[in-house]
Amino acid sequence: MPNAGAFISYILITTFTPGPNNLMSMANASKYGVKKSINFNLGVFSGFFTILFLSNVFSSTLYRVIPAIQPVMRFIGASYILYLAYKIFSSKPHSHEDTQSRTIKFTTGLFLQFVNIKGIVYALTTASTFITPYYNSTLIYFGFALFLASIALVSTVSWGVFGSIFQKFLSEHHRLVSAIMALLLVYTAITIII
Repeated sequence: MPNAGAFISYILITTFTPGPNNLMSMANASKYGVKKSINFNLGVFSGFFTILFLSNVFSSTLYRVIPAIQPVMRFIGASYILYLAYKIFSSKPHSHEDTQSRTIKFTTGLFLQFVNIKGIVYALTTASTFITPYYNSTLIYFGFALFLASIALVSTVSWGVFGSIFQKFLSEHHRLVSAIMALLLVYTAITIII
């Protein structure tokens, strides 16, 4: 890899900026606490690892196919993100009785990765720019995918901890916080479409 500094700065900035994973983790942890939302974060880790590994292994093939499927993926990804924005905006503060039944599940975090255009574009860009031009080993691809998915896990948990620490403030200002998070997701969807 010719420029490790560019690689590290790119992955940290891209991973820790607001996106569907981080915003959903923050919303989930602010409602239910970090411990109860960990399954969602593990789902994000698993799904993102899969996307990263596949991007590494198939980056040359995917780039030939992407021009044909990119508009469809953008539409699906933006639509799902807008749905998440609606769910956050229309959510009500939780009560202790509904905590267990409404906690965001592992499968939600997992499947979110397959329509998360930010994550898919990130995986493809990282694979084609920093990894596959310099390495040609399935084991190395696995290692990079594990490393990058671990950074994503740290990011979602960090956003979740932030949500949990400020839980009282977030509960008292639920409508405002929900509106801001929903608007950030709408912004993310718009940037995907444009």
